Amino acid sequence: MRERLQKYLARVGIDSRRKCEELILGGKVRVNNLIVTKLGTKINPQEDIIEVKGKLIKYKEKKDYIYILLNKPQGYLTSLYDPYHRPTILDLLKGITERIYPVGRLDFNSEGLLILTNDGELTYGLTHPSKKIEKTYIVKVKGIPSLKKLNILSKGIILENNYKILPCNIHTLKTISGNAILKIKLREGKKRQIRKMGEYIGHPVLKLRRIQIDSIRLKGVKPGEYRHLNKQEIRSLKKTI
Repeated sequence: MRERLQKYLARVGIDSRRKCEELILGGKVRVNNLIVTKLGTKINPQEDIIEVKGKLIKYKEKKDYIYILLNKPQGYLTSLYDPYHRPTILDLLKGITERIYPVGRLDFNSEGLLILTNDGELTYGLTHPSKKIEKTYIVKVKGIPSLKKLNILSKGIILENNYKILPCNIHTLKTISGNAILKIKLREGKKRQIRKMGEYIGHPVLKLRRIQIDSIRLKGVKPGEYRHLNKQEIRSLKKTI
């Protein structure tokens, strides 16, 4: 049976589908000793010889997928390896022997819900901008932003270098010791987006925690711990994409 090269590479766990596409476009993939750079190229995994970065990819039947919900604490990188030997989320995944990848990211000082899987198609769907998957955050900012400032953010803004932030849902939950606790719902996931939003209105982010991705909630998982998604949660995510 023939299938698209990037889909096969993601399916057997090389990386997420988007990363596999980058490998192909970057000339890192060979099929029958020929470099393939065209996305959508179809291959027969049982007959074709496939190499990634010079390493032969042995044919595998459809693998069992694993879906993990991790409550990432502050002070951990959303990475499986760090050359500077800082703590990574891999240090928290004791007992997981399969090679899995994070769906999206949380920066070093952020915490909360992170989904990890070896299902490249799901990763691709949940992170592709066109899907506009909703993510919910609880954010502590310095000071108390006015309603006017929050309305500015909710309508979308453009920062330096044409860095666009789409409209979002944002409101104040409460105030503590002169600082505001905000609830923010986004349908995009640009690097350090919420922190840039806080800086834009003059209220830097002091603490950031993601509590929900689509229908998946963080509730019941302590910081540094993880659990497997149940069948209903997996079906819900796949239905979304």
